[in-house]
Amino acid sequence: MENKGFVIGLTGPTGAGKSTVAKELESLGCRIVDCDRIARQITDTCAPCREALQEEFGADIFREGVLDRKLLAQRAFATPEKTQRLNGITHPWILRETQVQVEAGLAAGARAVVIDAPLLFEAGADRFCQKILAVTVPYEKRLRRIMARDNITEEQARARMDAQHPESWYEARADWVVSGSMDDAALRETLEKHLAEGGEEE
Repeated sequence: MENKGFVIGLTGPTGAGKSTVAKELESLGCRIVDCDRIARQITDTCAPCREALQEEFGADIFREGVLDRKLLAQRAFATPEKTQRLNGITHPWILRETQVQVEAGLAAGARAVVIDAPLLFEAGADRFCQKILAVTVPYEKRLRRIMARDNITEEQARARMDAQHPESWYEARADWVVSGSMDDAALRETLEKHLAEGGEEE
């Protein structure tokens, strides 16, 4: 029976190594739907979303029409309530575009479509998925990665991390869990096994 493709939700806490896993999945024939990229596209081009963000987080988050993402992050991650407001504004727009891209990937015959989304469950994008793949590594290792990657202080990194769920939360909700510390060969082998399993179930 021909494999029609299926949808995988790729998630996990910040700094776990999701982008490495996404690249590997892409090389194995999957189509990646990058929700962070969609979010950037929405905040760059969607007028109603931009207006709502200004109203909530201050007009100065846009400078000459360009979103100051660092300033927005600083304000949005200041409290759980503010983080929730950010998500409430952006998620409906992100979901709409995610669905469009998922359908396009399946129609194009991708081996699987992978929704790469840190907030997969919170945004409701898990409803598009047949399988959930969580990428996790211990807190301290993620902390160092985030500080180096984003060039931010330990305090800023911890605030960003603490606005998310711990590793165990993602692991409990996943069909598959991979370590973001695996070497390339082990990661490829593990992902190949999961893709074969997911394809067969279809």
